[in-house]
Amino acid sequence: MKSASVCGLCASLLAATASALTIQEINGNRYLSPYNGQEVTNVTGIVTAKSSAGVYIRSVRRSCDRRVSDALYLYGSQLAGNASIAVGDKITVDGKVTEYRSTDAYLYLTELSFPVVRAITKNVTQIKPLVIGKDTYKPPTEQFSSLDGGDVFAVPNNKTQISVANPVLDPEHYGMDFWESLSGELVTVRAPVAISKPSKYGETWVVGDWPTTGKNGRGGLTLSDKDANPESVIIGRPLDGTSNLKSYKIGDKFQDITGIVTYQFGFYYILPTTKLALTGSAEPTLPPPTSLTSDGTCSGITVGDYNIENFAPSNTKHVSNVAGHIYNYLKTPDILFVQEVQDNTGPTDNGVVDANVTLSTLTAAIKNISGVEYAFASVDPLDKQDGGQPGGNIRVAYLYRSDVLRLRKPNPGGSLDANAVLDGPTLKYNPGRIDPTNPAWTSSRKPLVAEWETLDGKNNFFTVNVHWESKGGSTSLQGDVRPPVNLPVEKRTQQANITATFIADILEKDPNASVIMAGDCNEFSVVLPIITFEQVSGMVDLDVAAGIPVTERYTYTFANDMEEIDHTFISPAIARKGVKAEHIHINTWVSFDDAVSDHDPTVAKLNLCK
Repeated sequence: MKSASVCGLCASLLAATASALTIQEINGNRYLSPYNGQEVTNVTGIVTAKSSAGVYIRSVRRSCDRRVSDALYLYGSQLAGNASIAVGDKITVDGKVTEYRSTDAYLYLTELSFPVVRAITKNVTQIKPLVIGKDTYKPPTEQFSSLDGGDVFAVPNNKTQISVANPVLDPEHYGMDFWESLSGELVTVRAPVAISKPSKYGETWVVGDWPTTGKNGRGGLTLSDKDANPESVIIGRPLDGTSNLKSYKIGDKFQDITGIVTYQFGFYYILPTTKLALTGSAEPTLPPPTSLTSDGTCSGITVGDYNIENFAPSNTKHVSNVAGHIYNYLKTPDILFVQEVQDNTGPTDNGVVDANVTLSTLTAAIKNISGVEYAFASVDPLDKQDGGQPGGNIRVAYLYRSDVLRLRKPNPGGSLDANAVLDGPTLKYNPGRIDPTNPAWTSSRKPLVAEWETLDGKNNFFTVNVHWESKGGSTSLQGDVRPPVNLPVEKRTQQANITATFIADILEKDPNASVIMAGDCNEFSVVLPIITFEQVSGMVDLDVAAGIPVTERYTYTFANDMEEIDHTFISPAIARKGVKAEHIHINTWVSFDDAVSDHDPTVAKLNLCK
């Protein structure tokens, strides 16, 4: 931290030399400029970088206030195309202070628009980049904004907006404030590591050599309670027109990255001066298969869960890849919960809802490579009523090894038949859907509950396969609304409560019942829907029961986070006997093009004996 005497000297120098607004005065110490909408003259700075749409400048003398950026973006393609302006030149311009954003869900970016050049002094100096974490505060590792009330996942969402509250920046404690305080600055990230797969544009989230939270064994950052890792940043398209590769993987390492901090598309970016240079890749390339294999008896039943992403019989490559995963990596578990099973004609919207061909194609592919013959169980939805890819009519289903298990007294329900827990306990329909006409399931997949028994008929257990409402339409973690909008968290909470209440009915009738709930919940374990499910159902999180470290609890990657949205819960009777579980990171570890699904599967080994 600079001493007061040094800061005083800086202020004196600025006061003595400034005949117009400085860059620091234009930026101010909040998100929105105090001079927004005003015309300003004689704004002077050193050119640090050029893009196709504008020029970035930094103050000739730096501010002592770390809340205030010393840099500014001059927006204008004419200025950007001015060949007489080069990096290292000092320029003086007039223009209009503008706060720009492309949508009201994003933050504003302070810029000087319609700039007119008054003077250019050639080759004044080459600006030295600020090394993040050395010349700046270290990026905060937990909180995004003071407006989140300490929890970026808190409900209700959208209690306020940054554009309304315009808080004073606190870059030492809040991640968004940190990056905002560097808006327009030329910075360097030392020892960067990829923590995401590149987007289709080659944009990759990274962290540097600063402290982080949630670091997992692969090198990514795992989301956890109240912590979605604000210390990370996206590396965007290079300013020199080169292109980043799109094949990077989580854990890959790069040479130091130098570029400009900016805000676009709902996130803070660093726009590198040139393309990323890879120095090393995470090893091994692929994870090992599960170590959990079935005993073939009630004391060692293996259970798998896998969202097989828009699975249609016509996509022969996808069929082969999924079957290969089930055999080679999941080791053909005794029962497998699958989600996103499409109808027999896939995304063709022709009124077909039956999925017997789809499931038969998958089971045949598994048998072809493994010799293992699966049976399957599902209930068809009504046409276009369960969401997902248009025409696909996705649903949840079970694959099961008929040499180990069977449905207990099969009695399938229909699309609109509501299952019930009868005395025993047993099920009215087996398999059957849970409360399928409830408005909470509108345009969403209905849970499928089933009762199973070992072939000797001495041991039975219940399963609930879920695929709750997706997060589509949610706002960015670095967006304007605080806390961010998590759509539709209220609907998922209702779905969680309905699912949990059904399970609680089973456990009320038999506290020692063996019950397994698994599937794509589209929610994190630390957010209200999952919290509600646990509280109402009385079930136990498989990760907790198996002792999986918090940082290794992930089945999905999105933006900067490795996260768990696929969950398995077990009844207390199962948990008491001891469990083993593994997440098989066959899709999160590989590049986007090499992923078979956007989800990782999970395998557990459970004692289901009475």
